[in-house]
Amino acid sequence: MAADTPEIDDIREQARRWLADDPDPASRDELTAVLDALPASAPELADRFAGPLTFGTAGLRGPLRAGPNGMNLAVVTQAAAGLVGWLAAQGGTGPLVIGYDARHGSRQFAERTAQVATGAGRPALVLPRPLPTPVLAYAVRQLGAVAGVMVTASHNPPQDNGYKVYLGAELGGELGAGAQIVPPADAGIEAAIRSVGPLTQVPLGRPGEVLGDDLVASYVERATAVIDPDGPRDLTVAYTPLHGVGAAVLTAAFASAGFPVPGVVPDQAEPDPEFPTVSFPNPEEPGAVDRLIALADSTGADLAIANDPDADRCAVVVRERAGGWRMLRGDEVGVLLADHLMRRGVTGLYATTIVSSSLLRAMCAARGLPYDETLTGFKWIVRAGGGSAPLVFGYEEALGYCVAPGHVRDKDGITAALTVAELAAGLKTQGRTLTDRLDELAAEFGVHHTDQLSARVDDLRVIADAMARIRAATPTHLLGQPVDSVRDLLPESDVVILRTGTARVVIRPSGTEPKLKAYLEVVEPVPDGDVAAARARAGAAIAQLRAEIAAALNL
Repeated sequence: MAADTPEIDDIREQARRWLADDPDPASRDELTAVLDALPASAPELADRFAGPLTFGTAGLRGPLRAGPNGMNLAVVTQAAAGLVGWLAAQGGTGPLVIGYDARHGSRQFAERTAQVATGAGRPALVLPRPLPTPVLAYAVRQLGAVAGVMVTASHNPPQDNGYKVYLGAELGGELGAGAQIVPPADAGIEAAIRSVGPLTQVPLGRPGEVLGDDLVASYVERATAVIDPDGPRDLTVAYTPLHGVGAAVLTAAFASAGFPVPGVVPDQAEPDPEFPTVSFPNPEEPGAVDRLIALADSTGADLAIANDPDADRCAVVVRERAGGWRMLRGDEVGVLLADHLMRRGVTGLYATTIVSSSLLRAMCAARGLPYDETLTGFKWIVRAGGGSAPLVFGYEEALGYCVAPGHVRDKDGITAALTVAELAAGLKTQGRTLTDRLDELAAEFGVHHTDQLSARVDDLRVIADAMARIRAATPTHLLGQPVDSVRDLLPESDVVILRTGTARVVIRPSGTEPKLKAYLEVVEPVPDGDVAAARARAGAAIAQLRAEIAAALNL
């Protein structure tokens, strides 16, 4: 646009109204600079005002920038006011507990949330420092809070931040006590946020009560109780928090449990919102754990573990027989943990999601244990079964594991790491490894090879077009076999599931990132006991399946 147009005039007026109500001088200056650059800045300004951030899979999440389509003090003030108003309208009593990570803006957003709560007459309890998300989820239950807020963008890029909401037992019910919100609460909170008037009229109170370290000590004590106090402890572990907030809590938990304290990657040990040593702060991304592997090699570690920046996910890296290192897939860690709990005699409901491996289903069927499968996200996993049986374990393939729902009713990368260490230490006493146990499971249940086709996009229309394409031209054959089942989960969820006799494909947009994902699984029997040969056949099949699905999606 070379000159002003009615569209530019309209968006300029929106921006001016926003500026008049923005409580943050820094973001006002930022938006003023964008306005001053019009008309050249019109596309950027349009994006900032394309619409408000809305509650998705993980609450609010977006780039740190001025305007309604970003994370900033104005958006957080409005979100906090809407949440507090909704809690009051539901008759919820008790305090609001607030946690935050070490990202840019996190502490400021947490403090503002506390001020909004106290300004409305509700007590606010703030965690003592940047801490893992599981500590906040634990605190909601432990402190009898009506709700909890965690300011974090998890493993998103450095320029992002976010705002997760948890409910206590009073409003979340037994299954949702200390869990992330689900419908209709999310829609109700969203509507309450939109009804908030001028921010200048939102009353702000005191900054709330800052909790002491006794809460963190309590979390650590309960976390160590997850594992057998008399089990083997001879295990050397290398660890990285990826510049996040997990190191202090994880190392304290390992020490409390009697394990040698893991060696921590030195230049990733302290929280740093710039995440300077990784291109993307997600342990699943290529290169993210290179420094971890180097540390594991130099220290002769038995095992390497990474948390994502808010420590609710846990990545496990194992030494291969040939001498190199390999990160286990989330499905592999999930079935190892489930198998370990089952062999420890933990009975109850085991659950995972529609995009995870079907191996857990087979294990539960063979061992006579209840099983359930949910939509993606731990907010659904912790509600699996609808209360028909007590949940004892849940996992999702994206490195999320809940090994102790009575401790934290969400994914927890600290207790998952402890339980992996317990399993690995026990196997070590027998001269075996995690990969040996995976081979034993494959020999018993068949090789369940999973993989993912993931495409990050700049234009969300690419995702919508691909989903429309797979619905309009659904493949009739995959891997030379007829597609004998097609499930379209619309309108409940934007998911398409294809099945053949030996393969499954689940296609969906990501709920937290601008990505289209296709989750692939091939099941290869092991009739002759030759697991290596079966893995090779499954690997070739998954590569072919990936190519066929990429073509079907035009990716």
